[in-house]
Amino acid sequence: MEQKNNPLHGKRLDDIIEALVLYYGGWEGLGKEVKIKCFNENPSLISSLKFLRKTDWARKEVEELYIKKIAK
Repeated sequence: MEQKNNPLHGKRLDDIIEALVLYYGGWEGLGKEVKIKCFNENPSLISSLKFLRKTDWARKEVEELYIKKIAK
């Protein structure tokens, strides 16, 4: 099933996080944009993935930011 209108189709969560970290110039910049503890206190890709996979509201916030800033 093709999802032409879904900018997240085929995107992995780790790729989304890495793209946002790059876009915002590091974890500190991303942490200022998205007030989520896993981006502000000892941030790492692994800890962020664990948190976002368990926390729907936070994942949605990150995905919406990705769509707004990068997936244009």
